[in-house]
Amino acid sequence: MRAVLQRAKRASVTVEGDVTASFDAQGIVALVGATHDDGPEQVATIARKIAELRILDDERSASDVDAPIIVVSQFTLYADVRKGRRPSWNGAAPGPIAEPLVDAVVEALRERGLTVGTGVFGAMMDVELVNDGPITIIVEA
Repeated sequence: MRAVLQRAKRASVTVEGDVTASFDAQGIVALVGATHDDGPEQVATIARKIAELRILDDERSASDVDAPIIVVSQFTLYADVRKGRRPSWNGAAPGPIAEPLVDAVVEALRERGLTVGTGVFGAMMDVELVNDGPITIIVEA
């Protein structure tokens, strides 16, 4: 699994005009992608990193301050652009494999007591955020 974590002052996800998740306080937007051989171990690692990385003010984590988190599925994190001008998506897991893995990351965060919003898997989403810092971290599991 791969995740891009962005510390944000505020963020929202809108699908077809409906806001599916938002926050107006410092939190984390996590773009999460899965590849073919990901499983429970990778889910646990990504969820732990999202929850425990000390990237918020005063070197605190989302778990430390109950910061809001928005998780958005993002198959494009596995784009291969080494050849030509058109990305290859072969590294991304197909929907039937990726969706339960992303859902498991969300559930693992919620089991930690965190407030987690989401986008809609496979939908065209408008993701808006004010990057705070800016701080953007890439996590691989």
